[in-house]
Amino acid sequence: MDKNNLTKSEVYSNKLRWFMLILISLVISVNYYVYDAMSAIKSVMQQELGLSSIDYGLIVSFYSFPNTFLLMSIFGGIILDKWGIRRTGFLFVLFCALGSLLTAYGASSFYNDGGLDYVFFNSFMSSYSPELKMMILGRLLFGLGAETSIIVANKIIVKWFKGKEMAFAFAVFLAIARLGTAAALMMSPVLVSHESGWTTALWVAAILMITGLLLFIIYMAFDKKFDDKLEKVRLLSPEEEFKLQDVLNLFTNKAFIYICLLCVTFYSAVFPFQAYCPDLLHNKFGLSISLSGTLSSIIIWGTIVFTPLFGIFVDKKGKRATLMIYGSVLLIAVHLILSLTNLTPYVPMVILGIAFSLVPAALWPAVPYIVKESMIGTAYGVMASIQNLGLFAFPILAGYILDESNSSILPSILKGEAVYDYSWTIIMFAGLGFVGLLFAILLKRQDKIDNLNLEKPEINSNN
Repeated sequence: MDKNNLTKSEVYSNKLRWFMLILISLVISVNYYVYDAMSAIKSVMQQELGLSSIDYGLIVSFYSFPNTFLLMSIFGGIILDKWGIRRTGFLFVLFCALGSLLTAYGASSFYNDGGLDYVFFNSFMSSYSPELKMMILGRLLFGLGAETSIIVANKIIVKWFKGKEMAFAFAVFLAIARLGTAAALMMSPVLVSHESGWTTALWVAAILMITGLLLFIIYMAFDKKFDDKLEKVRLLSPEEEFKLQDVLNLFTNKAFIYICLLCVTFYSAVFPFQAYCPDLLHNKFGLSISLSGTLSSIIIWGTIVFTPLFGIFVDKKGKRATLMIYGSVLLIAVHLILSLTNLTPYVPMVILGIAFSLVPAALWPAVPYIVKESMIGTAYGVMASIQNLGLFAFPILAGYILDESNSSILPSILKGEAVYDYSWTIIMFAGLGFVGLLFAILLKRQDKIDNLNLEKPEINSNN
């Protein structure tokens, strides 16, 4: 067939679409691995580096600093819509690799013994150790790249799957990506005991992120090859092309505002909770560090199983806003059970895995129904920036509440003579769930007002 007569659907064949999806999913999977590599070894890090819970919260939170206070997710989305997928993706995945390397370097004995830049980092803000500052810098660079690379991945899915199995594609993407989190929660407690030292867990994360960069380069080669076949097939009409004015219009779109606010409250009640979950299980239920990490991974394994199933449901039945409401209710229930009862943690972990499948399976594929195609990258960037405000603030707030609510016994806790009481910290996460539920209800109401079709099956699914 003459390539000038190729349609978009003919070039984006089924095998190619799914191959590209798997490639980009693996890239984000190692991204997730790096993000969660520290959560299962929090207590070891504190003992080895002399960190408080607030210090640990700072390391976790600085992932979100560039995307929250420098608005890099928004700029990254605009750059994506202007530069395109390949150049934008390569730049920001490279930042991920550099950031993960610096994080591991900051914790290493080589750096602690006076390695490169140790003296410089010891010359300012003396109340914070050079190790802490270097790890914060690494986390900042990683966050600078990680969120925009996820935005790139979202646009890739919309590019290859819009009008087809888009919700299922997003679900498969999330399932594969979260394999990285599950692997981190299970492997980090094992690697921390490696004969080469506890920092092996962080070095493995850095090596995996470099592998992710190589995978994205492979994606770029295939994407370029097949985009060349579409050189005379316009993906966007002239009126759909990116315009700067459209960025401002996003903030007058009520449905978009509601979905952003749901995104920040829901994810702030999950990701920061995950960062503390292994330590919670270790302290409240007396589980070993290794078992706590494994049990925390049930959340992720639940999403790996259930997210694709909910994705299929969304493609066939719709009900996006309704599923977001159900997921928010389950999230609230989990946090209240963990904070107010002593019931076995296995059941709440499974329920949280279901909740963490319901909302994302409906939320991310809903965005193309709310904004036009030329604004997809920018819209996801705005969402990521607002989301990162929560991901920056709430790990620090959780650490503050944890230390303050245990202030009378904190010296004993740090000596290993007592354990943390996580009750008030988890109640804070439950409160976020209640706020998220409100925005999910408002989104469903706005869907009816604006006729956005969020409750309907995937449009043009036979294209």
